[in-house]
Amino acid sequence: MPASECLRYMLRFSYQIHRAALDSDGMGMHGTTIVAVRRDGVTAIAGDGQVTLGQTIMKTGAVKVRRLEQGGGILVGFAGAVADALTLLEKFEGALSGAKGNLQRAAIETAKLWRTDRVLRNLEAMLVLADRDTLLLLSGSGEVLSPDEPVIAVGSGGPYALTAAKALLRHSSLSAPEIAEQAIRLAGEIDLYTSGQPTQVLSVGGAS
Repeated sequence: MPASECLRYMLRFSYQIHRAALDSDGMGMHGTTIVAVRRDGVTAIAGDGQVTLGQTIMKTGAVKVRRLEQGGGILVGFAGAVADALTLLEKFEGALSGAKGNLQRAAIETAKLWRTDRVLRNLEAMLVLADRDTLLLLSGSGEVLSPDEPVIAVGSGGPYALTAAKALLRHSSLSAPEIAEQAIRLAGEIDLYTSGQPTQVLSVGGAS
């Protein structure tokens, strides 16, 4: 990698660490890190299983990555309050059924419901939605976001996993599942609330 590229990543990484330190109060419940990557017709999603309350690790094996039967094997990862995320996931599955398995249409319908329903508006969660062709983030503000590059990361170690995954996409020949796994491991080397041990890596597309 050229020196200019190395410097760019170092500066970006340092900035993200600084922002994370400013934004964290160190007292709340910190959940898992989720990362999704698409490469060569294969989409993979991985989740770290650590849940931390303040300075105490409460759980190391939380599973927040799932494969839905509808839509030909849509992958879902969620971050935030577990009860809120499961409620949102239930709404998304209902929308997916109504959209006949169309991921993007179901995400938009869920976002509309999220914005208009008084109960759903208070949910503190994010969903990463993926199939072999599409990556989407359903945000806490009820927005559907599609990344410029085929990678999404959320959760406590999201910024670090995102940076690691982008670097591996650009400068390695690793497969999508390998990139997702390594991004979680690298995030765990920096983020206090990420163990760096993926509890599950799922993929769709290709020969998966």
